[in-house]
Amino acid sequence: MDHPRSPESETEEIYDNQNCCDTPTKPLLTEERMRRKLQFFFMNPIEKWQAKKRFPYKFIVQVIKILLVTMQLCFFAYYRYNHVNYTWDNRITFSHLFLKGWDATREVNAYPPSSGPLAIYRVDEFYSTIDYAYKGYAELDKAVGPYSYANEDNTMSDMLLCLKQYKEGVIFGFNESYIFNSEIVTECFNITKPLSGLLDSKLYIEQQHIEVNFSALVNAELIFPIKTVNFKAAGRISPPNCFLFNIIIGFDNADHDGQMLVALEAEPIRLTCKGDISYKTDNEIESILRSILNYLVIFICITSFILCSRAVWRAQQLKTITNKFFITRFEQPLTHKDKMKFLNLWYIMIIINDVFIIVGSIIKENIEKESFASDQWNVCSLFLGIGNLLVWFGVLRYLGFFRTYNVVILTLQKAAPQVARFLLCALLIYAGFTFSGWLILGPYHLKFRSLSTTSECLFSLINGDDMFATFSIMSRKSPLLWWFSRVYLYSFISLYIYIILSLFISVIMDAYDTIKLYYTDGFPKSNLESFIGDTNLEDVSSGLFRTDSADSLGGLMKDLCCCKKVYQSYSTLTSSSQSRTSILI
Repeated sequence: MDHPRSPESETEEIYDNQNCCDTPTKPLLTEERMRRKLQFFFMNPIEKWQAKKRFPYKFIVQVIKILLVTMQLCFFAYYRYNHVNYTWDNRITFSHLFLKGWDATREVNAYPPSSGPLAIYRVDEFYSTIDYAYKGYAELDKAVGPYSYANEDNTMSDMLLCLKQYKEGVIFGFNESYIFNSEIVTECFNITKPLSGLLDSKLYIEQQHIEVNFSALVNAELIFPIKTVNFKAAGRISPPNCFLFNIIIGFDNADHDGQMLVALEAEPIRLTCKGDISYKTDNEIESILRSILNYLVIFICITSFILCSRAVWRAQQLKTITNKFFITRFEQPLTHKDKMKFLNLWYIMIIINDVFIIVGSIIKENIEKESFASDQWNVCSLFLGIGNLLVWFGVLRYLGFFRTYNVVILTLQKAAPQVARFLLCALLIYAGFTFSGWLILGPYHLKFRSLSTTSECLFSLINGDDMFATFSIMSRKSPLLWWFSRVYLYSFISLYIYIILSLFISVIMDAYDTIKLYYTDGFPKSNLESFIGDTNLEDVSSGLFRTDSADSLGGLMKDLCCCKKVYQSYSTLTSSSQSRTSILI
């Protein structure tokens, strides 16, 4: 049986605990201090300003970041569109100049395709295609575009023919035999002729003792460079751009099915122009302005990264303190749900978009300073685009401070676990239909020829897109598979549109109704929320939270970590606090 303790012994023990903290004049960690700290932590920036007159640095930084990043994105998107559109138009021009059999109908993306692939089927067509490309290259001065040869004296550059062939590949079809060595040998030959003459590639290749074995040929490439200047980008502070196009005409014979596909690729490389001197000053002004914007974006994103990382770190420290406090005071740790309340996923998202934007801005600055190929433009746009997407998503955090907008966020948060489980089951059924359709209907249906197009077709059907075309395109070569396609499509459409989508909407609506009910009857509270209690407007603006440094996070950490018997300092708790404690226990 425990004996009652005298007030003198309790006073001496508290005094000893204070000495162990090396702060005999500072009060030990109390429940009221812990509660005020947690209440302040879970306040929004407006309430924190009213409580402690703390300037919302992170909020201001995010507003500035949105403006600068969006401005940077708009400028970059404009220049990138011009760049991609310009290179695509040049590719179309080169196709007309150097590809035999190219037609304007191939320039338009039509569905279903209005024409088949550009291909050759005879040996003489292979050589005539090379001759046609050489003739177009030799007569480059007749083109409408401002094209020149890559040599400094504007003489015709070397045209290379690169052949990739199996080391041995001889077929004797009449007796079903062959000689084959799977090793691929690559050889490149210079087939440039004087500018005044035309090329007979078949005769030239024979004279050079170049062996072209079409039964062993995997692919061939015809490579030559062209320089040009783009006046379209020129403006008041933007000079013309200079490019070098490495043109590659590819002959794809990898399938060895009698059809050799022909395609042209034009890889642009940006060069430093040596044009009118009057543009040099304006070019420097434009470059300085772009660099200033890039550096401002990088600086504001680094600031945002530091502030949000600091907030996440301090939140984890407070979580540790609170967990130890609950173990000491209530003899139970925080639940996993309560611990997750200290991890602000909005800050995590902001940190991720800061990293994306910083990397994208660095690549963008290098693109504007150096000569880069188009791939860097695509990588830069990927980083900046995803970063800007997450930046605008972050605005939802501040809209969530208002009840009307917070309903959407809370509904998504409430429905997320049920939606994830529901989608898992739906994806398993979807995967079954996808693989089955690809395997069975692929050879007979345009939309099922690959796994990706099959998935895209089925997803479009879920949204009611292009249903009749999907039914009508099916080939009638196999009556059995034609009837299967009907059963397959009817089953998939009925299952997903009438059943799965309806159930999916009902899951979202159930979460929405639950959130509306919470706003009417009150949200369920966890142990942590019950301990924190409610904070009204009067308490926030009364100056209760404007305490000295002893109530800071560092002070709480020192109190909790140094003192061995913190629970003995709770002799001054109010009756209301004790009643709340009994409810928690």
